[in-house]
Amino acid sequence: MTDAPETTEDAATRKRRLGWRCRRGMRELDVVLQHYLEARYSDAPAAEQAAFEALLELQDPQLFAYLVRRDSPVELEQVNVIARLTNARS
Repeated sequence: MTDAPETTEDAATRKRRLGWRCRRGMRELDVVLQHYLEARYSDAPAAEQAAFEALLELQDPQLFAYLVRRDSPVELEQVNVIARLTNARS
C-alpha cells in the first residue's frame, strides 16, 4: 500500500523533469514537446515514452529537422513519436 503513493510521486517528479527538458532554445519545439508531454506522455506505452525521452536528448536543429520532415529518425518508435508530434494536436 505504501508503494502506490511513491509510484505516483515518482511519475509526477519524472513528468516535471521532462517538462524542463521540453524547454528548448526554439519556441516551436517548446510548444510541440510540451503539448505531447501534457496530452499523451502519461498514457503512452513504455516504449513510446522511452522514444520521446531519447528524442529529448537530441540537439535542437536535429529535432527540428525531424519535426519539419527534413530528416527522419532511424528507430521505428522514434518515427512513431515524431508522427504523433507532427499530427494536428495528437
